[in-house]
Amino acid sequence: MATHDTIGDFLTIIRNGYTANLEKLTAQWSNVRKEIAHILKENGYIADYAKIEKDGLPFLTVTLKYINRTPAITGIKRVSSPGRRVYTGYNEIPRVLSGMGISILTTSNGLLSDRAARQQKTGGEILAQVW
Repeated sequence: MATHDTIGDFLTIIRNGYTANLEKLTAQWSNVRKEIAHILKENGYIADYAKIEKDGLPFLTVTLKYINRTPAITGIKRVSSPGRRVYTGYNEIPRVLSGMGISILTTSNGLLSDRAARQQKTGGEILAQVW
């Protein structure tokens, strides 16, 4: 049975949006995607996000952020995938570009950035890295 990587698809939508210099992009709604967008906004990688409805279906609209016409996200990488999970303890969470980027983890406390996971002393599955 094939699995569908919705988180990887969302990260690809964001990557492609920055590559095409789009101002806004739209993806299907899910709570995990909303939490990823929240972490990206909290850390200054996107300008905003909102839940909208189209034809009775929920969608997530993400407003991309540019600094002097340069994308705020220069790289985004999926670490764990449905076929290969990557788990780590809080004291072994890798630093992305020596702390210039972030890792997004799913923990027992919900989705967290690497900094928040270290502060709460909780490890988990590394979903993605952003820089």
